[in-house]
Amino acid sequence: MKLPRRKFLRLAAGAAVLPVVSQIATAQTYPARPVRIIVGFAAGGGTDVMARLMGQWLSERLGQAFIIENRPGASSNLATEVVVNAPPDGYTLLVATAANAINATLYTKLNFNIISDIAPIGGIMRVPHIMAVNPSFPAKTVPEFIAYAKANPGRINYASAGTGSTPHVSGELFNMMAGTKMVHVPYRGGGPAISDLLGGQVQVMFESMSTTIEYVRAGTLRALAVTTAKRSDALQQVPTVSETVPGYETTFWGGLSAPKNVSVEIVDKLNKEINAGLADPKLMARLADLGGVALAGPPAEFGKLMAEETDKWGKVVKFSGARAD
Repeated sequence: MKLPRRKFLRLAAGAAVLPVVSQIATAQTYPARPVRIIVGFAAGGGTDVMARLMGQWLSERLGQAFIIENRPGASSNLATEVVVNAPPDGYTLLVATAANAINATLYTKLNFNIISDIAPIGGIMRVPHIMAVNPSFPAKTVPEFIAYAKANPGRINYASAGTGSTPHVSGELFNMMAGTKMVHVPYRGGGPAISDLLGGQVQVMFESMSTTIEYVRAGTLRALAVTTAKRSDALQQVPTVSETVPGYETTFWGGLSAPKNVSVEIVDKLNKEINAGLADPKLMARLADLGGVALAGPPAEFGKLMAEETDKWGKVVKFSGARAD
């Protein structure tokens, strides 16, 4: 049966509106059941604690459980793949971190693209690093360190929690920008690396502030600099690396993301609640205990950070020649 043209156009217009109405209705009722937040690291670490704090906040605000599911392995690649392959309905979320930006180049056989296959929702926090040395090391400032390193190429060992970790690429970024030739010594985790730094087996480490600040305050490690663009409120007397090496900046960061094609309405709803949490003094005090500073902003801003960090660390990984597969 052939419909009159006017009726056909009216029905077609109504059909075009249906998906939009459906998306809005879904967002209004979301979440209607528990939401999984997939974390690519073991329980008890900083990323896990950050996720649990934000998950609890979202549970209280949205009236459904946000359940943390730890999927450690391959530096968070296993967790990321779970989310990439999940339905884009907002019920499976990923804690995206600096590790994802590094892995994009460090691994040559990934089954996903962190930029095109993941929808950014919002940042949660950044964690500054400290460029710390054993107190017996002769350099007391970054300029003195660079001068010593250039006079002794290949004789300074810097420790990290493993190949591809943020402390690893932070050291390589320093080599690249300062013109030094430090030697990377990877460990199975940050604890053993710090133990050897304290014992003098390695000379320097670019480790998270949350891990190193108490050693600095106790005088068992010497902070040469912080790695953020601005000085840290926690260590105001300590300069930034960028005061000597312009443009140097590195932090560990984390935020929430979802599979691509998740509705804009769900992303905006979650982003609004994340930002509300980052404005809450009690939640921010808990994140500050991890050494974190708020990474609030719209989804596009978090997406921009992910893209810029992926490009930045891609250049550093290629410079270092590091590979993980």
